[in-house]
Amino acid sequence: MTVTSPEFVARLAAEAEAAGITGFVAAAVINHDGRVLLVRRKPDDYLGGLWEIPSGKVEAGETILDAVHRETAEETGLTIDQITDCLGHFDYENSRGGTTRQFNFAVTVEKTEPIVLTEHDAHQWAEPGDLPEVSDAVRNLITS
Repeated sequence: MTVTSPEFVARLAAEAEAAGITGFVAAAVINHDGRVLLVRRKPDDYLGGLWEIPSGKVEAGETILDAVHRETAEETGLTIDQITDCLGHFDYENSRGGTTRQFNFAVTVEKTEPIVLTEHDAHQWAEPGDLPEVSDAVRNLITS
């Protein structure tokens, strides 16, 4: 079963729902020349100043894969060419006190520039061994 098959994606959602997860986020790990694209949350945002991979909420009526495509385009201006792997997930407490599950996918993009930020105040291509301030979950995802 491929990571882009409807059955695989439905199983991810069903497992999260069975675990009592209240929110889903889809995230893109974009690698280029051995570096990963990171975006920084605006200072006045929840967890302001923290660097993260492009990600966002799965909206009603949308699949996890639909969301990773949409959020990557919205947050970076980049278009996903291919989803190559599911890198697993991690759970965290969201700003409303519920539990969110972030599903992480390795992706390739059509072009790596220009990057157009709409929800973040900076971006960088970071070496996995030299990451800025990221959450432990993101650090483990990128360095494992």
